[in-house]
Amino acid sequence: MKFSICNETFKEWPFDKAFAYARELGYTGIELAPFTIENDVRDISDQRRQLVKSQAESAGLEVIGLHWLLAFTEGLYLTTADQRVRKQTSNYLSDLARFCRDVGGKVMVLGSPQQRNLLPGVTLNQAMNYAADVIHDALPTIEDCGVTLALEPLGRNEGNFLVTMADGVELMQMIDSPNVRLHLDVKAMSSESKPISEVIRIHASHTAHFHANDPNLRGPGMGDVDFIPILKALQDVDYQGWISVEVFDFSPGVEALASQSIRYMQECIEKI
Repeated sequence: MKFSICNETFKEWPFDKAFAYARELGYTGIELAPFTIENDVRDISDQRRQLVKSQAESAGLEVIGLHWLLAFTEGLYLTTADQRVRKQTSNYLSDLARFCRDVGGKVMVLGSPQQRNLLPGVTLNQAMNYAADVIHDALPTIEDCGVTLALEPLGRNEGNFLVTMADGVELMQMIDSPNVRLHLDVKAMSSESKPISEVIRIHASHTAHFHANDPNLRGPGMGDVDFIPILKALQDVDYQGWISVEVFDFSPGVEALASQSIRYMQECIEKI
């Protein structure tokens, strides 16, 4: 199994230090949050893109892609009735795809609940169509860049749009492109009615990417979720993608989050 880690885990660490430490721990991939470089991806120069890519390569890491796509942006929204805003959002997804390609990435995780939750007067059905419209417009660039857009369902405690895996599959099927698939997140799947391992098996054919974390917002093994059945399910379905550590509670500290997460998952694999 291939383990990666999201770069915002390392807070203010310089990229070269963070990347080298991640590789030392056994990670072979790094997942980028664009806002850790610039709030607007269009402000990231060609020189900076190449620097980030070379820093990862020098550390022995592969840049696997992006997440937190719309965080810290302004004037963008996935499910608005405003056609102008939808067009701007679509154009920005295209800009993200170009950045992802430039740094060597292959996948973009579309979460960003604050830019997709239902707005007043917008029904769920309308929101699904608006979101599909935004992604459809960006598809030519996404496909041309060789990037997969991974739709991320989030639990109801985080929003009211794409709150189940079934919602994610429905939107994926509306768009109907091999470059638009599903993202699975342990924290989010913990709110599903079925066990996480069963959710993984049900959606194996749709899954492009995987985030490892815990509902307590920390890393795998730092909460109550047992990862042995989760990792076994991923093995059983022959998942070939990345397992990427993503945390939201940074209070344990960089070293603890990064080291304990991968060590726990490696120990789980040994027990399968």
